[in-house]
Amino acid sequence: MRTGEPLPSVEDVLAALATGLWHWDTAAGLVTVDAEAARLLGLPAEPVTLTEAQTRARLHPVDWNEITGVIRLAVAEGTLAEVRIRIMDGDGEVLRVVRSRSKPSYDPARNAYELIGTLQEVTEPTPGTAAARSAVTGDWRRSREAFLLDAGRALAEARSTAEVLRVAGGLSMPGFSPDGLVVFGVEGDRLTVIGQHGHHPGAMSRFSEMPLDTAYPAAEVVRTGRAVYLSSPEEYKDRYPATWPLAEHFERHSWAFLPLTAAGRTMGAWLAAFTYPVAFTPDERAVLTTVARMLAQALSRAGAAESERELTEGLQRTMLPSLGPEIPGLRVAARYIPTGGGLQVGGDWYDMIPLPSGRVALVIGDVQGHDVRAAGLMGQLRIALRAYASEGHRPDAVLARASRFLHGITQAAGDDPAADLRFATCLYAEADPPTGRLEIARAGHPHPVIRMADGTVMMRPTAGGPPLGVDPDADYPTTRFTLEPGETLMLCTDGLIETGGHDLESGWRRLRTILEDHAGDPGDLESLADALVQGVHGPSSHHTTGPLADRREDDIALLLLCRPGEGCGCGDTVTLRPQVRRSLLSVAQDEPERIAEARQQLRELLHDWASAEQLDSAVLLVSEMLTNVLVHTDADALLLAEVTGGSAGRRLRVEVFDTGDDLPHKRRPGELASSGRGLMLIELLADAWGVDPRGEGKSIWFELYEPPCPEAGASEGAA
Repeated sequence: MRTGEPLPSVEDVLAALATGLWHWDTAAGLVTVDAEAARLLGLPAEPVTLTEAQTRARLHPVDWNEITGVIRLAVAEGTLAEVRIRIMDGDGEVLRVVRSRSKPSYDPARNAYELIGTLQEVTEPTPGTAAARSAVTGDWRRSREAFLLDAGRALAEARSTAEVLRVAGGLSMPGFSPDGLVVFGVEGDRLTVIGQHGHHPGAMSRFSEMPLDTAYPAAEVVRTGRAVYLSSPEEYKDRYPATWPLAEHFERHSWAFLPLTAAGRTMGAWLAAFTYPVAFTPDERAVLTTVARMLAQALSRAGAAESERELTEGLQRTMLPSLGPEIPGLRVAARYIPTGGGLQVGGDWYDMIPLPSGRVALVIGDVQGHDVRAAGLMGQLRIALRAYASEGHRPDAVLARASRFLHGITQAAGDDPAADLRFATCLYAEADPPTGRLEIARAGHPHPVIRMADGTVMMRPTAGGPPLGVDPDADYPTTRFTLEPGETLMLCTDGLIETGGHDLESGWRRLRTILEDHAGDPGDLESLADALVQGVHGPSSHHTTGPLADRREDDIALLLLCRPGEGCGCGDTVTLRPQVRRSLLSVAQDEPERIAEARQQLRELLHDWASAEQLDSAVLLVSEMLTNVLVHTDADALLLAEVTGGSAGRRLRVEVFDTGDDLPHKRRPGELASSGRGLMLIELLADAWGVDPRGEGKSIWFELYEPPCPEAGASEGAA
């Protein structure tokens, strides 16, 4: 071009540089392109106006979505929008790759964006060459998307603020990674430092408690909600001269301050600092902005979870009692483990209540549900039970009154269409510490379990009534038995039994194994409680929250009561008479189904008996004796089974008591007779037997003597 000639037009210059010009008005939904831009889009090389749909058809779908995101980011930050776009041909193949640069603006009145920009083809390496393989390996889109997916997954899994900060500190961004990170929060009108990475401990203290009106980038970000990018120390010093001396000694070269925004509220700022110059291209800003959004969401979730945990712990401290001072003659341990849902507070509870008589009551229960309403009902019911117990009522009266109380408050709540009626299972045990005497009333709750001094574990069936709140006029019969020295009573809610996909039967077998395996442990009662909880779902503390709680399906409450002695595992021992294994069971006239419980209980009592034939005989004789009482008298039957002795030989003695006056006598039934063979069977199968008058009533008993183990006999013979 000669001097003095007129300058070429902008269009001519752009055409000479193979650069197209385009204009997009989102309100009109039209895109206008010049001849070069039309050529790059795969259209005839002439100016044309396209609809958004026509334009979108020429672009890769992923790139079209990215354009809209970059436009919003550029408007928010007041920067250029730059993005690479794959142009597609009619067969769905990539025709070429172009770079688009534009300056977008937003019109709030029309709620629309307007962009004027350029399109320029990007030269790609020839397919199959080393340069192409390198480009594919380091493809910026793939590396960025992979990084964001990994970062999003890691931040989503972080459960606490400390974990979120650890994840943020370990992020390695594609192509550029900050070596200094700081997360700022806001308290009132001041900036606070929530956490940092890459700085010496205490180095950020001068930035804490900084007023929000300070001329500092993080404070400005919190005030305005807009990011601040500083590509060089000179730029930092020019824009923020007042606070540059605070940042200078960290020896960084570039800084990005981004808002942490959640639910439309700026909750803080994130600083990413670099020891090398960073230009903060649109791609780099897009990555930083996305990470800042994910970080804000993760911090918001973690803060909410931590607030819930604090509330949970406060509710637990309020609703669950401490076990108080030690009880002379007894040891107690307890655990409460909430479910992982909601506020991690549910309807399970336990309590220990000193009684006016000098006895102590142990209560365990489960209100239907795992929500705040269940927790509220649990708190009311627990207070009511304490009040009734403190008045001196017997166990049956305590549960009857509690049932009427719960029925009344749930009926009142039933007036609210949004409220549902609730019930509660409960077991109330009154213990006399000097004697170990227990009186138990049960309302639809799992039976108690006894671990005997020698490690034998048995479920102890007790009479019971319906759950509390179901029938306000229900009766709750009382079962009485004695906890012998060295024995441990276990009370639990169904969560301990059924957690992990178990039903009542398989869950009971699992607990029985844990109790038996722990029988020889020299540790205290607390270790037994831990073993039961760990056996169900892993380690826990007295009150467990956090990730472990999330795996639980139901709340768990557990109470252990031990009468000190050998085998109790509570640290104390007493001098015992020869070891006795005992089971006691009553069978009322209207409870013939309990004969099956008696048979099962005897099998559990004799779980290690050497002779399977004798075990079958004992079960048969017990069934005969109990049936005879129910058929031939109008009285109830009381079964007492005792195993005494040691390795030298054990003895089983079974007695059945009733209040009938008539003594049994042997008969000679005919071949087709349906009864009359009971005493004949006892005489045939028992090693000893008898009938004893007992004042009002009588008892019939038999004894079996365990034979020596075959292995023991063989060893002695070999010797």
